[in-house]
Amino acid sequence: MTKKRTNIWRRRIVGLPVALSVAAALWSAPAAADDTLRIGSILSVTGPAAFLGEDMKAGMELAIEEINASGGVGGKKVEWVFYDAESQTAKAINATRRLISQDDVDIIVGGGNMSGIAMAMVPLVQRAGIPFISTEGSMQIVTPVKDREFVFKSTVDDDQILNRVMDYFDKKGIKRAALLADSSGFGQSAVEQMKALAPKRGIEVVYESFNPADTDMTPQLGRLKNAGVEAIICWTVAPAGVVFIKQADQLGLDKLTLVHSYGFVDQRYMELAGSSVKDLLLVSVKFPVGRDLPDDDPVKERIVDLTERFEKKYGRAPNQYVAQTYDAIMLARLAMEKAGDDPKGISAALEQADAFKGAGGVFNFSKERHSGLAKSDIVMLGYRDKAFYLADLK
Repeated sequence: MTKKRTNIWRRRIVGLPVALSVAAALWSAPAAADDTLRIGSILSVTGPAAFLGEDMKAGMELAIEEINASGGVGGKKVEWVFYDAESQTAKAINATRRLISQDDVDIIVGGGNMSGIAMAMVPLVQRAGIPFISTEGSMQIVTPVKDREFVFKSTVDDDQILNRVMDYFDKKGIKRAALLADSSGFGQSAVEQMKALAPKRGIEVVYESFNPADTDMTPQLGRLKNAGVEAIICWTVAPAGVVFIKQADQLGLDKLTLVHSYGFVDQRYMELAGSSVKDLLLVSVKFPVGRDLPDDDPVKERIVDLTERFEKKYGRAPNQYVAQTYDAIMLARLAMEKAGDDPKGISAALEQADAFKGAGGVFNFSKERHSGLAKSDIVMLGYRDKAFYLADLK
């Protein structure tokens, strides 16, 4: 199928092009040349999710530049079409439609850096048959796999993260904990998984929720204090997580084991929380503490290399969000090297990708599993002296 015929077919499935109010693409043209491959990306670099979006965008930029500097993919240059969803699902949906029906991309990488946005994109890419590598967290993005033939993910799954936290709880003898999750798709996916996992792990869990824009959590924290929990897991990527840290400190809950999910591993959040951080733990991929890993760790060299190249280009240290978008672009390259611009071939190539060493971990995909990381890629971090440190490796 030629590029032109493919574009016509996609227009027929997705519908008429719609007007966009999203930011203009960095590159846009009606059809890609035969000597190019095209990657489309949607992130939120403005709005509430912008705190993460700029770093995620930088990770993609670095990967695209490196691919083209090394000769592209199979001798073809990679053209990158980028849209800012502005943290709004409707704008992300419009951008997805445009990537498919007008920009004629070969693959989409990035789902607005919000799980709810990524999940809203899934039906569109599925109907169009366009491969999609999400850089967002919720495992619902890629499950059930039978309904997600073209959808993959470059992040760890909720159940892996929660099981890793409960491994730590087992070490510390913690049997009664709380999950304080926000009301977004990211937060509620964690609630669903915790309710399935906790009984099997012998952990009694108390549940509380909050809205991502909340500025006061004293009612929820007061109830948890009275509930006699030994640990609290806060699950959000929003700045409300800083409110949790500060108010838990004010209420004397810092004496409990306090854990933030992987969506909050960002030094800027720690700086906003200031002296309230204290003994806070964070569950994360290994990237933020790459230099502290044992020399025989399979991804240490990859992490150190990406960190040095990112620092040289941007003049600042990268975070885990850089790693997950960088890895996603490199996974797209791996698949297109095998399949070119054939969408089913790209999907099949991703399913066959195994032992791929990324900066976020070692990826192993299959037909049954479209998120490639494992619990072994996850560690527990602490924060002190303005830096993350490795608190628990296994």
